Amino acid sequence: MRRMMMLLGLWLAFSPMAWSIAQPATPLVYVVPITGVIDLGLAPFVARTLDEAAKAGAKAVIFDINTFGGRVDAAVLIRDALLHSPLPTIAFVNPRAISAGALISLAAETIAMAEGGTIGAATPVQVGMPGSPAQPVEEKTVSYLRKEFGATAERRHRPRLLAEAMVDADVAIPGVIEKGKLLTLTTAEAVQHKVAQFHANSVEDVLRKLDLSGVRIHTASETWAETLVRALTHPIVSSILMAVGMLGIIIEIQSPGFGLPGMVGLVAMALFLGGHWLVALAGWEQVLLIGLGLLLIGAEVFLIPGFGVAGLMGILAMLAGLGSSLVGAGATWGAIVTAVARAGFSWVLAIMAGFIVFRLLPRLPIGRRLILDTGLAAGAGYRSESESDRRWLGHQGITVSALRPSGIAQLDGERVDVVSDGMFLEPGTRIEVIRVDGNRIVVRPAGDVSERRTVS
Repeated sequence: MRRMMMLLGLWLAFSPMAWSIAQPATPLVYVVPITGVIDLGLAPFVARTLDEAAKAGAKAVIFDINTFGGRVDAAVLIRDALLHSPLPTIAFVNPRAISAGALISLAAETIAMAEGGTIGAATPVQVGMPGSPAQPVEEKTVSYLRKEFGATAERRHRPRLLAEAMVDADVAIPGVIEKGKLLTLTTAEAVQHKVAQFHANSVEDVLRKLDLSGVRIHTASETWAETLVRALTHPIVSSILMAVGMLGIIIEIQSPGFGLPGMVGLVAMALFLGGHWLVALAGWEQVLLIGLGLLLIGAEVFLIPGFGVAGLMGILAMLAGLGSSLVGAGATWGAIVTAVARAGFSWVLAIMAGFIVFRLLPRLPIGRRLILDTGLAAGAGYRSESESDRRWLGHQGITVSALRPSGIAQLDGERVDVVSDGMFLEPGTRIEVIRVDGNRIVVRPAGDVSERRTVS
């Protein structure tokens, strides 16, 4: 019995569980890399990491920043997450925090900067169409962002005017920046003017100067879902998804049934809306607008002859739904117009691609393999039209109603249902029957017949 108790005591003393209980846990510090473009997909990653670090009992969170900036609304979301975090937050500017990156840095409790680093130059600009230069924004946007920077600096006990001078060139500070210039601070200047606390050469150097040497470092990384969302909300990718979605819709409208183009279009639209939904840009309003647009366009094509109010309203509803999915809360009219223009540009790309598909694909070898070109010709004995309709082939008459493209014409004194060959004809137009296609009597303006009269 005594031997068993001795063995049990030795096992408890040297077991991993006993060792972990006896030894104090190594302090944990999270390191969050912020590089490249600041986009809306980055905000959920930062918020999740801060929450995860708090639950893990981390001693601090270090943001390793190297960015030229990005979206203002994304930077504001990250700024709010930092200000509300219960953990000590450190921004390590390594080596630059420009524009939106400057706001994120100012929101941290401590700023450390690498040698040769820069912070500032945060005037907002409005990105135009692809390939066009950025444009200045309205004064109210500059005023809002100036106060956002100033309030963030005040919250972290930093000089408010220095932060505002990073945004507004009208802010002048004697001995620091003159009017008409945007403020950008080097590492030495930021430390001198108490924007940054100290300079450091690495994350380990930051930890040493904060008396956190020997901690366990956990470098946060995006999940596959967060990486996918950032990719889907990238301006170029989102524009391509819009264009592909619209192209699929156009092809399905022109083709009977529902096939691969429609499926590809729906998947592209779902990816676009899903990505923007997860970053809180798209909501039920956008989904309903896009759905309403599709219904109106479908009604115009299949139920209402011609193209009129329903089709135009459908296009406008889709542009509104897609455009509003590209801007966040508090967007200016300029940003909204730019977003709608991006959606319109995607429409133009889709229409051009659709024209290429319908015009060129049948002529290509792959297109000829995909398209059934075998007909049941009349010469082979096949008949789908009635003898009463075939007798009108080559006859001339006058349209009684507008052909959009179907309507009524008078042929040899009889009222006959006819279809124009792809054009709208006004009442009273002189016409000629050029083709009898099944139960359709196809007509064109008399004297404008460019193809052989056939019965198919």
